Amino acid sequence: MKIPDLLFTVTNWSEISPTKHLGETGYALWRTLNIGDIRIRIVEYTPGYLADHWCDRGHILYVLEGELLSELKDGRVFVLTKGMSYQVSDFGDAAHRSSTKTGATLFIVD
Repeated sequence: MKIPDLLFTVTNWSEISPTKHLGETGYALWRTLNIGDIRIRIVEYTPGYLADHWCDRGHILYVLEGELLSELKDGRVFVLTKGMSYQVSDFGDAAHRSSTKTGATLFIVD
């Protein structure tokens, strides 16, 4: 990841209006900050959320609250709880999708 030239910036996430993204079940609320080609988000998944697609995009994801299941297309499943993260690149065969039984809040950079 190459962070573009920018001045020191402070973000008050509560001032960024969320956008609603429907899953196969449940929905996600995204608070998004775009800086050049970098997207930074606080994402809240409702209880019972299941993504409606397999994602091939690289991410750095950190769990702020709750429990997240990250399923890889090859069948592997990882359970992440508060304080855990995963990192995946744009390259390779790590297509993944998220779900949560209880709800989760994430910090994501991609």
